[in-house]
Amino acid sequence: MISEWIRELDEAGVVRLAEALALKIRAGDVIALSGDLGAGKTTLARALIQAVLGDPAAEVPSPTFSLLQAYEAPRLTLTHFDFYRLASVDEAREIGFEEAIEKGAAIVEWPERAPALLPASRFEIALAETVGAAVRRVTFRGIGEAAAHVRRIGEVLAFLDASARFRGARISHLQGDASTRAYARLTCDEGTALLMDAPRQPDGPPIRDGKPYSEIAHLAEDVRPFSAIAGALRAAGLSVPDIYAEDLGRGLLLIEDLGDRVFGSEVAREPGRQAELWRAAVDVLVALRCTPVPEQLPLGDGSVYCMPSYDRGALQIETELLLDWYWPALHGAAVPADVRAEFLMLWRAVFDRLAQQPPGWVLRDFHSPNLIWLPERAGIRRVGVVDFQDAQRGSAAYDLVSLLQDARLDIPATLEAELLAHYGREVARREPGFDAAAFSYAYAALGAQRNTKILGIFVRLARRDGKAQYLAHLPRIWGYLTRDLSHAALAELSVWYDHHFPRPARTARLRG
Repeated sequence: MISEWIRELDEAGVVRLAEALALKIRAGDVIALSGDLGAGKTTLARALIQAVLGDPAAEVPSPTFSLLQAYEAPRLTLTHFDFYRLASVDEAREIGFEEAIEKGAAIVEWPERAPALLPASRFEIALAETVGAAVRRVTFRGIGEAAAHVRRIGEVLAFLDASARFRGARISHLQGDASTRAYARLTCDEGTALLMDAPRQPDGPPIRDGKPYSEIAHLAEDVRPFSAIAGALRAAGLSVPDIYAEDLGRGLLLIEDLGDRVFGSEVAREPGRQAELWRAAVDVLVALRCTPVPEQLPLGDGSVYCMPSYDRGALQIETELLLDWYWPALHGAAVPADVRAEFLMLWRAVFDRLAQQPPGWVLRDFHSPNLIWLPERAGIRRVGVVDFQDAQRGSAAYDLVSLLQDARLDIPATLEAELLAHYGREVARREPGFDAAAFSYAYAALGAQRNTKILGIFVRLARRDGKAQYLAHLPRIWGYLTRDLSHAALAELSVWYDHHFPRPARTARLRG
């Protein structure tokens, strides 16, 4: 597979191409730069290295005489090779080219000196002078797996070029989350913005009733839900990113940059502020109860987005992640059919009772990685909210337990109880008919459901996606789940977990 596009770019355009490419490169990638002396290879290579390092002022010496220069960046090692002075392919091997692309990515100037060493999948960039001395003719080609990235980079640059405000902005990589979405920060004299790069994802294999997991669990598959839901939450008074530009078909959004004061980072700097921040977030959820969830939300292209419900099918398929991923990682074999049947029977009874809860907003990922402190704003707007594209209609208890049983950092049981009580008092003051007992059950049941799901997801991230760092959170999740299962109405479910996942098993080393 090959993808190619050709553009005439000035030096700033060459730098922007390098910055956009830096968003996509991963370990194993090779970027082959060709062109005559003075064509601009050094400019592009320097910009690419600086973008990967996240430092536009980083010193990037030419490897003409040293033959190579390695750069250790937080997300990968990038090695810059110059093959101009090499006499043979063997010399390229001797200086460690093959080892470099096993461990990281590589930029190669003068790749024609050792074409046999280039991998079948690679990026190729050819630069040539034009009549205008300041403009280069750039041919950008992707071969193999790189082809899709070349197409996408072309779409991203065209999207940004259409923005009068951010056309010339510097593009810098932002660390993403566990999803397939990618983010970049755009910086210019007028300020900053974020690029959300989220092309529609292909459906996974059908796993039940001919439907893939994403459809059963009602997961967003493109940027349309984010755009629609952002408008509704903004109208409700929440601080969500403004959308400056959008290409719904290609999955590209240019959105407001709410900054870097993420709740987790704030607590890491000042642990004593956790109660203050979490209380402010609880107040957001109290206020959100006053806003009904529309069945349909308008989109900028004239279409509508239909809000899904957090129904039995979604809740059940999520709990089964424990059986599908955690169980075999612990036991080395699939879960027995009778064990699965009992698990599903017990959860069906829980879901029957949860169905009696009044429907409200469920943002679904209302926790520290997605909350940003905005002290310059007032009231509930001090809490910036992102990552809500999977929102649904369901019990408001879900978001509260997501916040008070944060998967990525510890929430003391005393603080959880204090803020749960605060939520109950504030809601009861606004809603005279508030059923505190029913809400308490929903909080415990949905906490158990969510933590069961997370145990499975974190093992899946480790085993399928190679993200072993998520396993460090498992003891915390088991602790939260134990709290939830202590609710009297969940006693039978608690017995099942104690029997099949006794306390020693919850800290046992997982296989694989």
